[in-house]
Amino acid sequence: MKHPPIKLTIDEAAPGSFIWTLLQTDDSGAPQKVLKAAEYEADTYEAALAAGTRAMDAELRKSAAAEHRSSKRTAAAST
Repeated sequence: MKHPPIKLTIDEAAPGSFIWTLLQTDDSGAPQKVLKAAEYEADTYEAALAAGTRAMDAELRKSAAAEHRSSKRTAAAST
């Protein structure tokens, strides 16, 4: 299964205020577009990292499910 390259970034917008962002990247890691971003600031880097990781896992599962549905349609069409 091939997933689009995704980069998770954590920025400290203000002292003690952390925001995560999921970026779709090209194969070299250069950002191409924002996939998702935190709706709320986190009080710690660790909390932002955990929330961003959960969001990234959800994006990867969504991508895998779409790929699975597509491969089932392709298999059904070829029979």
